[in-house]
Amino acid sequence: MKDLSEKIVKRIENIAQPVKIMHVCGSHEHTIMQHGIRSLLPKEVEVVAGPGCPVCCVPAREVEECLDLARQGVTIATFGDMLRVPGGTGSLADAKADGADVRIVYGVNNAVELANKIDNEVVFMAAGFETTAPTTAAEIISNPPQNFSVLSCHRLIPPALKFLIESGEVNLNALIEPGHVSTIIGTKPYEIFSEKYGIPQVVTGFNPMDVLIAVYLILKQIHEGKTIVQNEYKRAVRDEGNLKAQKLLKEVFYITTKEWRGFPPIPDSVMEIKDEFDNVNARKKFDIEIPEIPEVISGCICGAILRGVARPEDCKLFKKECNPTNPVGACMVSKEGTCNIAYRYGSFLD
Repeated sequence: MKDLSEKIVKRIENIAQPVKIMHVCGSHEHTIMQHGIRSLLPKEVEVVAGPGCPVCCVPAREVEECLDLARQGVTIATFGDMLRVPGGTGSLADAKADGADVRIVYGVNNAVELANKIDNEVVFMAAGFETTAPTTAAEIISNPPQNFSVLSCHRLIPPALKFLIESGEVNLNALIEPGHVSTIIGTKPYEIFSEKYGIPQVVTGFNPMDVLIAVYLILKQIHEGKTIVQNEYKRAVRDEGNLKAQKLLKEVFYITTKEWRGFPPIPDSVMEIKDEFDNVNARKKFDIEIPEIPEVISGCICGAILRGVARPEDCKLFKKECNPTNPVGACMVSKEGTCNIAYRYGSFLD
């Protein structure tokens, strides 16, 4: 394996030129940092992390929606990573410490099981990209108990990529596309970025060889004057994606425009529950009131990190006031967050 990786790095070096490659996957960032992949690449080949952590992308406003429900006495069920994601007036962990009924679940099915066991209203805070949204959709159409509902925080990756490309803020030249998301949506939604904007792209897996091969394939495209979508992760991703999952998403959700953490409203980037499922939509089922809140926490540059224009090391709070034990920003909370990953593996570079 070492000999093969050295051969790939050598090939990268032979055709290297200045390029900024963005990936949008927390698992890819984990692989890159854990295995020191950036240190293996020529200096002119830059790999930056974008909005690849679904928990990190949930804006403060949506955290506040759950906090309001919790204060109304509703039982909130969500993933463990969501508990410490900051809203404007605190986090779900703070609400739990104050006596609110906040439960950690491993999936929407566990939240449904919880609703079947207790008399209280249960709201599942559904964070995640296209990867986890089909499981939410499947439970919504499966006649869940009357005391169960969903607050959808599901987001779509391609619209965020379109926003980043068109904003010009990152000046990205190529994209490494996320493997997990691509198992659902396939490769076709990315084709517009190569055709319209001249962006070379590779869908890749999660081991170090996958990432190195993706970098090489991107440089090879540039060297040969090509701009296409290549599927390096054919062992899991089909060009058409998972058609059954896509059908579920279309049946349950409509697409709307909302902000992401660190972003303004991104057109057609968020999945909301269709009107025919209002009885399972927490936003329709309850009167939710949230205060006017600042989206940016003083001193935190999480938004810039999610947009790929800054690294955790650029933040004055990083490894000081902000750490995994006491996360100030959302990017430090989840193990898929860029700051959390940099905290755990960045010491190898010190």
